[in-house]
Amino acid sequence: MELYAIGYAGRNKDKTWEHIEELKKIGVPEPKSVPELYHLNPELLNYSDTVHIIGDETSGEVEIVLIADKDGNIEVTVGSDHTDRGLETISIQKSKQICPKPIAEETIKFDEIEDEWDDLELFSSVKKDGEWKEYQSGKVSAIVPLDEIVEFLKKHNVELKDVIVFCGTVPLLDDFIFGDAFKCGLRSNKLDKTIEIEYKINKLKE
Repeated sequence: MELYAIGYAGRNKDKTWEHIEELKKIGVPEPKSVPELYHLNPELLNYSDTVHIIGDETSGEVEIVLIADKDGNIEVTVGSDHTDRGLETISIQKSKQICPKPIAEETIKFDEIEDEWDDLELFSSVKKDGEWKEYQSGKVSAIVPLDEIVEFLKKHNVELKDVIVFCGTVPLLDDFIFGDAFKCGLRSNKLDKTIEIEYKINKLKE
């Protein structure tokens, strides 16, 4: 099973480039392409309630995730692209590779929500100083359309078989928050179903 994450996957390209320019001001290098594809170690996938990280500048990010088996059967779930924001200024791929990728065990069959794709809802919250704060909220329509995701993967010789793909996120409601815990979810109103994960962020001693 291979693992990939798609970065800079916003559907509104103008806003995506505005975001890139803002990141460049704090030292984050411009991506080679928009969207950008990051090939990651599948052992980063984390189904537990805790992630262990180094440093004070890491944060989660809710993502819609595609899981394709060897026969090409696809299921959908939610994950968190936990990332080292300090390391992003050196290498975005390394900043992703160094952190676990929490993912839900529960899934939805793709066929059940294919016609609802754009209306699926993503949300997240961060716990800081003992209090939960809403962090992200939006629809999957903020992300590159599904057919474009598939074509983008094909362009990079990635077939939707035996692969897990973190497909993108929705904008932050405010600035980055480096908290003590993170929770996020994917909501299908059509199925009246919500998949959620929650995990503690354990900072290792240096």
